[in-house]
Parts: sequence; structure tokens; C-alpha cells
Amino acid sequence: MGHTVNGLELETDADGYLVAPDYSEEIVRVIAQAEGIELTEDHWKIVQYLRDQYKEHGQTPNFRNMLKDVAALIPGCDSKALYDLFPLGPAKQGARVAGLPKPFGKGGY
Repeated sequence: MGHTVNGLELETDADGYLVAPDYSEEIVRVIAQAEGIELTEDHWKIVQYLRDQYKEHGQTPNFRNMLKDVAALIPGCDSKALYDLFPLGPAKQGARVAGLPKPFGKGGY
């Protein structure tokens, strides 16, 4: 099952990740809605962070690296806060909502 954005069907894998990245804001809204996530400013900061990491490294970071980096983006952000934003796993669900392909291994580098 894919996601439809602006009349285009975007292909997903068996786990719901896009096969090819899509950096539009609309795909974030579509996937977040499908996952029952009401987007906040902090969600958008995480989405942009994950997209930047993907563009720079070709993959998204694992949870440990993500937690270190995100603390600088969102003051006071800890693992609980990240799981409040993405309850199914910040590294994996965050990448899915960001419109990125499935992370490697246990959530990236």
C-alpha cells in the first residue's frame, strides 16, 4: 500500500516506508495522519533533522545518536519526549513520517 500525494501514488515497502524519499511537507502530513500523529512544531524539527541526516549520510541515525543531536534542537528533549512524539520508535517511526526509506539495521548509523 502506498500513499497518495497530489494525485500521485508513492510506493512503500511492506513496513510502510517510502521506497524513495519524498521531501514534501504534504507527505509528512499524509503519513502522520495515517499513523495517528497530530503534528507539532517539535515533530517538524525532528522531521527536518532526519531529512538533513539522510541527505548528508544516506541514512538516518539510530536512536542513541538521534537523542544526542536532538537535545540541541529541542531544549530538555530526552528519550521520553521523543517517544511522546513518535510512540512506535523515534528513529524508525520518525523516518517513516519524514517520508524517508526504511532505516538500516536498528535505525541507522
